[in-house]
Amino acid sequence: MAEVITPRDQDYPQWYLDVVKQAGLADNSDVRGCMVIKPNGYAIWEKMQRGLDRLFKETGHVNAYFPLFIPLSYLAREEEMAEGFAKECAVVTHYRLKAEKGGRLEVDPEARLEEPLVVRPTSETIIWHTYKKWIQSYRDLPLLINQWANVVRWEMRTRLFLRTAEFLWQEGHTAHATQKEAEEEAHRMVRVYQKFAEEYMAMPVLVGPKTEGQKFPGAVYTLCIEAMMQDGKALQAGTSHFLGQNFAKAFDVTFTNEQNQQEYAWATSWGVSTRLIGGLIMTHSDDQGLVVPPRLAPIHVVICPLGRNEEERRPCREAAERLARALRDRPRDEFYGYEPLAVHIDTMYDKQIGYRAAEYEVRGVPVRVEIGPKDIEKGACVLARRDRPGKEGKQMGVPLEGAADQIDHLLRDIQKSLYERAKQYRDARTVTARSLDEFRDLFPLRSGDSEELPWNALKFVYAHWDGTRETEEWVQKEFKATIRCLPFDGPQEPGRCIFTGKPSARPVVFARAY
Repeated sequence: MAEVITPRDQDYPQWYLDVVKQAGLADNSDVRGCMVIKPNGYAIWEKMQRGLDRLFKETGHVNAYFPLFIPLSYLAREEEMAEGFAKECAVVTHYRLKAEKGGRLEVDPEARLEEPLVVRPTSETIIWHTYKKWIQSYRDLPLLINQWANVVRWEMRTRLFLRTAEFLWQEGHTAHATQKEAEEEAHRMVRVYQKFAEEYMAMPVLVGPKTEGQKFPGAVYTLCIEAMMQDGKALQAGTSHFLGQNFAKAFDVTFTNEQNQQEYAWATSWGVSTRLIGGLIMTHSDDQGLVVPPRLAPIHVVICPLGRNEEERRPCREAAERLARALRDRPRDEFYGYEPLAVHIDTMYDKQIGYRAAEYEVRGVPVRVEIGPKDIEKGACVLARRDRPGKEGKQMGVPLEGAADQIDHLLRDIQKSLYERAKQYRDARTVTARSLDEFRDLFPLRSGDSEELPWNALKFVYAHWDGTRETEEWVQKEFKATIRCLPFDGPQEPGRCIFTGKPSARPVVFARAY
């Protein structure tokens, strides 16, 4: 039996770690700040990969792979990027070890690299060095490339999936002939991320630009998707950057345009990472364990045949196998990623059904089916949906004939219900502060305070801001709140900054964030 999960309202950070552990998603590794992604966690990431990869390819992108190591001089060519990533870089300085007596290994001082290599924190620099060879003419553009890779950012404070020294991600890097095409690409890809977050992850997001102070190093501007977690904190779930000609100029990437003139290429980059798994956990899961939207579930349905002895178990197992075949043979469509439904038949007869149910509940399997001897007599089964634990989520006496249709309908309803529940939660916890006093009440703990707030006391707060970096940094220092984005779909009316009284172009969203 799984260990008891710490309730969210007692210790939300510990609840999160308990879910990660007990759902079999990841473990800490022996390397500080790095994680081991376990099969259940990696299966979710594979589902995310396949879903995103389809969306990328539908918009004309192709996959490639670039080196893990980046010459230090490449990173230094783009000043903002060098400054932005300097404190997070892991650096390779030697290429050989020397074996001492007793099996001890030391760095060979004579094997120093002529130039240090940075373990990629992101790949813009080495990719744009490569693009110089690939781009000669406007006919070579647009260049729409994505890579699936790992990156290293030497984070000081880490948490499984949310912030680790090494993580998995995808990073798109595109080159265009015109500014208009590049900006359209940056906007197109942030909307792809929105589609994935909302339609696959069932996680509602705000979409809009970051402030100048929060943008990606080297970008002209950054677009993002921001999600609210159950504790009211924001999670930056994906970013798309319009890079202008900054990297083309840094790496001298020019092309001959249609007028036979030399011009610098225009660029974008965009990415999401295994941080999405952390977002999925904190959007949907509960005190019983993990909740996974069906479109990303490694197992869609678990069927538990019951019985006290082999005579009772055999017909239940045979009925389970027929139902599993009917589910797997259903037409493959977009909802399931054009793959068959993933069905598992559980035959842990030595365990009580309560134990078996709890095992799949903590792992987030969307639908559980129970078939016992009395159900066989009635030609029926019991269905339980994971998003509604306990009696509320159970359907008794569901006819086995037609159960596959009922389960398919149930899975689609769970996906829809999870999104609607998360959106209602976020919308109910999104408020407007019209004065500094109201803002102070919404962010009562400030720099230096040690008292903890209730686990779900935080909110998304719309407030007018004067547009200056100074005010933004003061708010962050004083209230530990940052401007998450300027939502495209948020209020747009001008007003007065609640902090300085200066004119404000529009309200922005403040929140505490991961």
